[in-house]
This record gives sequence, structure tokens and C-alpha cells, in this order.
Amino acid sequence: MPAHERLTAAITAANKHNRPALVPFITAGYPEPGEFVNTLREIAQVGDVVEVGVPFSDPMADGMTIQRSSFAALQNGVSLKWIFSELEMAGDLHTPLVIMSYLNPLLAFGYETLARRARATGVCAFIVPDLPFEECDELRIALEAEGLGLIQLVTPATPKERLKMLCEASRGFVYAVTVTGITGGDTGLPNDLADYLDAVSSASPIPVCAGFGIRDAADVANVGEHAAGAIVGSALVEVLESGEDPRPFLQALGGK
Repeated sequence: MPAHERLTAAITAANKHNRPALVPFITAGYPEPGEFVNTLREIAQVGDVVEVGVPFSDPMADGMTIQRSSFAALQNGVSLKWIFSELEMAGDLHTPLVIMSYLNPLLAFGYETLARRARATGVCAFIVPDLPFEECDELRIALEAEGLGLIQLVTPATPKERLKMLCEASRGFVYAVTVTGITGGDTGLPNDLADYLDAVSSASPIPVCAGFGIRDAADVANVGEHAAGAIVGSALVEVLESGEDPRPFLQALGGK
């Protein structure tokens, strides 16, 4: 089956066990490049899907925590080429991977080479926050030629017709941003979250995973009432930043 269908299957399998899928996000090579493979393996034991962030100099959708991790990783020489080499070293994690990257590193790598390298290293799909749907055909075609998916993001401000279009175009899962803003906020989840996630889930033929502002087990449970999965980013990066073992944190959130 196409690699992006592994994402859908992993999320659906978690739901069949009466829990939302847990999608941990980590910045590649942070906090220590030499520990990336070990950290990834630990997180893959608990997460249903793992989202790996490519560090970028201007991560416009990310809050201070992920910006800080991205800057540190860049300072330590982490690049997309390095990430693929590390994923190759990690071998089969038995957990599907997603790469989150801004567009420039992908353009520089070359779309066809990117797709082949990603497929060979267990990556199933890409999230590209600064690539509008109207400009994504070239990347989407290159990815789908290798069975990979381009995950679309929707927000509470997405109009109804566009929401339907993005949900139908997405592969693996739909990324439902819970707030209008950046990652890592501490204002909590919005009061109208249920209606929003219900609307996205109704429009989508594939699972919906919600991200931004999810920090604890209560947030995961709240999201899980209305979406198939929860994406945990800044809170996990903070755990790694403090040198703690990420597994107990993710298990407390309801990981596998």
C-alpha cells in the first residue's frame, strides 16, 4: 500500500483501542545530534506516528520553544541530508514517520530526490506550513509518485468550501490547527474546539489530528472526543530540553 496509508492505519488502530492516536513532534537533532536516533527510537515506542521537524532559520508557525530548538539544531549542523542519514541508521522503527519542513529546504534538496530518499528511510508524508495548496502540485506529484503524502493544514478560519477541498486533498491525515497563531501557546485550547473539530472530521474522508496548544492528558482526552489524534509538540520539546526521559511524559498522555 502507499506509504501515506500507513499513517491512516496507525491512527485508526489507536482509535480501535478506544484512544486518540498520539503524534509526538520533535525537532531533528535536538537537544543533542548524537542522541537523535536513540531519542527517536524511544518516542516511536510510545507514539502512534512521529513527526520530525526539519530545523529552519525562520520557523514562522512555531512559538519560542520550537524556534529555540530549531536554532540550536542548525547551530549543530543539522540539515535535511543529515536527517535522512540518521533515519537510515535508525532502521525500521515500526512507527510511521512524518517530516515537517518549511519549503526552502525541500526545494534545495530537489523534489524527486526528496521523495525517493524519504520513502527509503521510512517517511510516509510531509507537512509544509508555508506551502499554499494552490502552489503545491509539483511537490505533491513528486511525493505521490513514491506513495508518499502531502498533509494539508486547516484552521478555525478556513472557509467551509476550502475546508472540504483541503480535507479531500490531504493524505495520511488532516492536520487541524486548533488556534489561529503559533505553536506553544499557554492560553489553553479554545472554548469552541468541539464544534470546530467536529466540522473538520465531518468534512474529512481520512483521520483528523489536532495540534497546537496540546500539553497534557486532559488536552489529549478533550481533543480525542472530536478528532482521531492529538499532536504534541512544544510540551515534548520542553521535556527533551530539560534532559528528561520522554517516554513517561508521552505514556501519561495516553501513548501506546
